[in-house]
Amino acid sequence: MDHPKILLTGDSALTIEFGAAIDPLINRRVQTLYKKLKTDPPSGVIDLIPTYRSLLIQYDPISLSDEHLRKIISSLMDEAEGLVKEAARIVEVPVCYGKGFGLDLEEVAAYHQLTVDDVIRIHSQSTYQVYMIGFTPGFPFMGGLDKRLLTPRKKIPREIVPAGTVGLAGQQTGIYPIESPGGWQLIGRTPIKLFDLCLGDPFYLKPGDQVIFKPISKEEFEDY
Repeated sequence: MDHPKILLTGDSALTIEFGAAIDPLINRRVQTLYKKLKTDPPSGVIDLIPTYRSLLIQYDPISLSDEHLRKIISSLMDEAEGLVKEAARIVEVPVCYGKGFGLDLEEVAAYHQLTVDDVIRIHSQSTYQVYMIGFTPGFPFMGGLDKRLLTPRKKIPREIVPAGTVGLAGQQTGIYPIESPGGWQLIGRTPIKLFDLCLGDPFYLKPGDQVIFKPISKEEFEDY
C-alpha cells in the first residue's frame, strides 16, 4: 500500500494524496483519515474537504504551524490505516424510474441497445460508493456503475434539473439534491430530500456511504 503524499497547498492548507486513480480502496483511506480528523480536529484546523483520492486540510497558520500539522497527520495516518476495512453505512434510496421523472431513460436504453426495463434492472442491482460530495450542496458522486450503463454526458446541459433526479455521467451515477442546471443523463427521481437546512446535519448521504437504489412506482413516489 503506497504511503500518502503530504503536499503544501498555498499558505494555509495541506493536501494529502492517497493515489492517482478513482478507486474504492483509495477513497476508503481518504474517508478514514477524514473521519478521524472530523471527530477530534486539532486546534487550528478550519475545514476538511475529502475528494476521490485526496483530503484537503485548511488551517490557521498563526495558531498551527505547517510542521506541527504534518506531524499530527503522519501520526493519524498510521492509526487510520488499520481502520480502512471498517464497514460502511448502507443506505437504500427509492427511485421512480422514467414516468416523467427520468427524461433520458429511453435515450439511455437506446444508446446501449437495451430495453428500459434492462436499464432499470441493471442500475438498481448494483451497490454504489459515495466517493465525494460536491457541485451543489449534498450532490453525491457515486462509483460502481455497471459497465453496460457507461453513458456520456449530454452535449447540451439542461438549464433546470429537478431536485431528487437520478442521473448517469461516464462511469458515475449521482442525485441532484436541489434544482439546478445539469448535463447528466436523467433516468429517474427519488422522493428523498438529500439536502435540508432545517436539519442539524443537512446532508442525507455522506462520503463513504454505500447506496442501493430501490425501484418504486409513481404512486409510491407520490405517497412517500
